[in-house]
Amino acid sequence: MNWILAAAQQTAPQGGGLQFLVSMALVFVVFWFLMVMPQRKQQKQRQAMLSNLKKGDKIVTIGGIHGEIVELDDEDIKLRVADKTEIKFTRNAVARVKS
Repeated sequence: MNWILAAAQQTAPQGGGLQFLVSMALVFVVFWFLMVMPQRKQQKQRQAMLSNLKKGDKIVTIGGIHGEIVELDDEDIKLRVADKTEIKFTRNAVARVKS
């Protein structure tokens, strides 16, 4: 067990306080561009899709229900899923608009 500690001490960089901070900052920047930026872009696209919903759009919900919007307001939408069958959902339940 002591030989592991001795090996770790021998391979540790000397005088690396600033070098450690720079490398951690670099890791943070890479993480930001690989994880956070694409997520923000995806959220903006989803918000734009939800705000552009209109009567007559054919959509799919997150539960997999296909329907046509017959009524909508700021928070809710009403879908026609079959003749004389309408279901009310929140806007956030919309997964995608079918083209």
